[in-house]
Amino acid sequence: MDYINAFWVGGLICALVQILLDRTKLMPGRIMVILVCTGAVLSALGIFQPLLEYAGAGVSVPLLGFGNILWKGMEEAIAEEGILGLFMGGFQACATGVSAALIFSYLASLIFKPKMKD
Repeated sequence: MDYINAFWVGGLICALVQILLDRTKLMPGRIMVILVCTGAVLSALGIFQPLLEYAGAGVSVPLLGFGNILWKGMEEAIAEEGILGLFMGGFQACATGVSAALIFSYLASLIFKPKMKD
């Protein structure tokens, strides 16, 4: 049942994003920002964790999970550092994932020799 829940929740999120792409003039980058911010807001409201327990990867993979990680990092840093943690926490929480993405994408560009589209 876990797989089915992950599939339908993740599919619903992706379908809503596709509707945004088709029906609005929003560019994909802005929609990605909306997803990350939505994940952070859902985490702040306490809605993300029950949704994560229900749908698992279906809710954490489509960029909502990144917003959740940012919020958790900010929440911990605010508890430790005060208001300064608001600016530090998100960077500390996601630094490993972002660094890995940059390193592996650079290595892939060395291996596959990317070209600009015509």
